[in-house]
Amino acid sequence: MADDFRILVVDDEPTQRELVCGFLRKQGLEATPAESGEQGLEIFRQQPFDLVLTDQKMPKLSGLDLLKSVRAINPETSVIVMTAYGKIESAVAAIKEGATDYLTKPLNLDELLHKIEQVRERHRLYFENRELREALQSRHRIEGVLGESGQMLEVTSLVRRVAPSEATVLIRGESGTGKELIAKAIHYASPRAGAPLIRVNCAALPETLLESELFGHEKGAFTGAAARRKGRFELADRGSLFLDEIGDLPLPLQAKLLRVLQEREFERVGSSLPIRVDVRILAATHRDLEGLLKTGQFREDLYYRLNVVTILLPPLRERRQDLPLLMDHFLKLFAEKNHKTIRGFTQDARQALLRYDYPGNVRELENIIERAVVLTRDEVIGREDLPLSIPEAEEEKGEGITLTAATEGTERRMIREALARSGGVQTRAAESLGISERALRYKLKKYGLRGEDSGS
Repeated sequence: MADDFRILVVDDEPTQRELVCGFLRKQGLEATPAESGEQGLEIFRQQPFDLVLTDQKMPKLSGLDLLKSVRAINPETSVIVMTAYGKIESAVAAIKEGATDYLTKPLNLDELLHKIEQVRERHRLYFENRELREALQSRHRIEGVLGESGQMLEVTSLVRRVAPSEATVLIRGESGTGKELIAKAIHYASPRAGAPLIRVNCAALPETLLESELFGHEKGAFTGAAARRKGRFELADRGSLFLDEIGDLPLPLQAKLLRVLQEREFERVGSSLPIRVDVRILAATHRDLEGLLKTGQFREDLYYRLNVVTILLPPLRERRQDLPLLMDHFLKLFAEKNHKTIRGFTQDARQALLRYDYPGNVRELENIIERAVVLTRDEVIGREDLPLSIPEAEEEKGEGITLTAATEGTERRMIREALARSGGVQTRAAESLGISERALRYKLKKYGLRGEDSGS
């Protein structure tokens, strides 16, 4: 057994205490002795333990009292109570109070070792499952739609309320606002989280292929159908199906989708045998469905079937309050991903990002910052690390750009160019700039530039 499993042995009988601790240490386990319940509780408050092995009958603080205190401090710690032979009622009382197990005295050391192995295995499984849950939560949290603005607080509140239900959800918003991330958040916070979340982009495939993609097909149903294939509805059984770009679904398939929503069954292409499924529908679109209704491009009955609960994601330009949070979040995310140390943004870069309108919404901001993190040679993101469209758009407006920001940007670029010309030699770079080497070092620190910088 590994030596990373820590055991606290509490017994007021010195011989028994030394026997148990000595035996456990020979097995490669870390065993800490305590000669009373009070001392054991004090040690437990100061150090973490995976298991407390305690005698039941002790003066002042009994093993049962120690058990209650340990459970109150850390419910994840296991407790095995040692009780005198024939005192089964004491063992039962300990189990009722939350003890993991009990042993009778005189101790059978092989039995003790067996019970410790069982506890260690339970601990391993518990922490593995907890790490898995945390990884899943990290993977499926709503990264792209983080925000503290009133609009986003309402969105996240709605997600929490609708997730436990079986209601069909229609997620609306411009491209790049995070509609798929909202669908993931709903699915993984729902009772269906253990089943698949299957995605279909209704705009990505022609009608003939899309029908097969959704409902599957039988062997020989059409040219190229060499074998039976399950569709996305079957694959999503007991889970959720995310229909992205639902506004682009062809009219014939709209009728078939309506039937699935109403009757919970469909046929594969080339078959007349109905297949029943239990699927929750999450749909998304950036299109004006009401306008499509008026022109006859979207069925009214399907619209009302899908529009049970609507979540509207605002464009990024309408929630500028969230920009600093998103910028810092993506900077940290991509710096860690690319193993870089990046402290932040220069003033002019931050101002340019804060004033930009982001026609591509959060997805565009994410891509801009990932590009800047990958390409920058400095420990801060500068304006020159951003796409040209952002600085040029701000310079054309001529608004909100301070003289200090403009001067700093020019100075920073000149220093980078001088370092590039001098091959990173600071003395030569300072001479070409007409400043002292000490002044250059100060400016390098100020702008987060590295002395060996060799240009962009």
